[in-house]
Amino acid sequence: MPPTRSALRRLPLSAWHIPHLVFLTVVTGTLARLFAVHTWLCWMVAPPIVVLALAYVGGLARWDRLGTRGRPAWLGLLLLLWGCVCWALPADLATGYVWLAIPLAVVAQRMPGRRLPLAALWMTTALLVATLIRISGGFDLELIAPPTAAIWATVALHRTQERLMRELTATRGALAARQREAGRLAERARLARDLHDTLAQEISGSRMLLQAADRDWERRPDAARRQVRAVVDALGTHLAETRGIIHDLTPPGLERDGLETALHELCARTDAAPGAPTVSVSTQGEPGPVPTDLAVALLRVTRGLLANACEHARATHVRVTLQHMDGAVAVEVRDDGTGFDPAVAVPAKEGRGFGLAAARERLAELEGTLTVDGVPGLGTRARATVPVRARVTAGAA
Repeated sequence: MPPTRSALRRLPLSAWHIPHLVFLTVVTGTLARLFAVHTWLCWMVAPPIVVLALAYVGGLARWDRLGTRGRPAWLGLLLLLWGCVCWALPADLATGYVWLAIPLAVVAQRMPGRRLPLAALWMTTALLVATLIRISGGFDLELIAPPTAAIWATVALHRTQERLMRELTATRGALAARQREAGRLAERARLARDLHDTLAQEISGSRMLLQAADRDWERRPDAARRQVRAVVDALGTHLAETRGIIHDLTPPGLERDGLETALHELCARTDAAPGAPTVSVSTQGEPGPVPTDLAVALLRVTRGLLANACEHARATHVRVTLQHMDGAVAVEVRDDGTGFDPAVAVPAKEGRGFGLAAARERLAELEGTLTVDGVPGLGTRARATVPVRARVTAGAA
């Protein structure tokens, strides 16, 4: 399959742009020499040359609109005009004009199918050889061999670079798939740790209390009731933690109203917690669409940063700022707590499964970054940034 127009634009300069520059340079030089000669034959040949140049540039500009049927017809027109001009030009001018075979041969490789590019290449070579035979008055191998070899070598180089580009694209796709899979595995590992360190341990403890209550039910009914009440209280805590884990997986505010509303709800819940610092949230910049996966990542990173500020920083005020920028969105969490030196590694609290390193890994999967600035005794500022390219809005219907 021929590469797409966008893929061809990513080819190296020598593989794609230089043949077009060669074409335009030869055409411009030939027209300049024709105007300098200023004979009736030159003025008869100049219009077809101009038509050839306009057809060449116009076909490249409207490549997608030509379709699989229009492209062969367009190439046939180019070869016809080129052959007619080469045959009509004087020998001294036609010698330089035959080098247009190189860009035409490169363009021929963009034709649909497998046989058509090869057939167009042979046709271009045949027209080139015929023109050179007319110029030299016979079959001169020294004159014919260099341009013919240049055509086939350029086409071979062009095909090699296209193949390398396809391999590079496939490698990038495979690498991206592996990174996504690694992210899913890391998320599953985090959930497993969360479930083990919260629900599994607490349910095990509740089971032990119920077993003890069963043993004491008739001999020590008061103790059995206390144990049952303890289990009831613990189950309420388990339910809240379970809802928190579910909320982490599918934040309802985010799905319903978008990232800004979800951040306000998160900050409001954090601010209402007993002993928590005052949490305020604001928005900067013109709000724009944020893809759901990016919004979920920012919300989860912000949750972890808020937890750090509440549990470790001993802050009295935390300020969360959602910033919309050109091509990116960021969330900044700034507190007035004890601060710390970012150069010194701070291990994540056991059982939480989410620290600064994990936040950086989560953002890196989305080509994002996490920067942390802190000074002991002067608070901490953390900033999570992700690029925004998609047009799908989080929470959109």
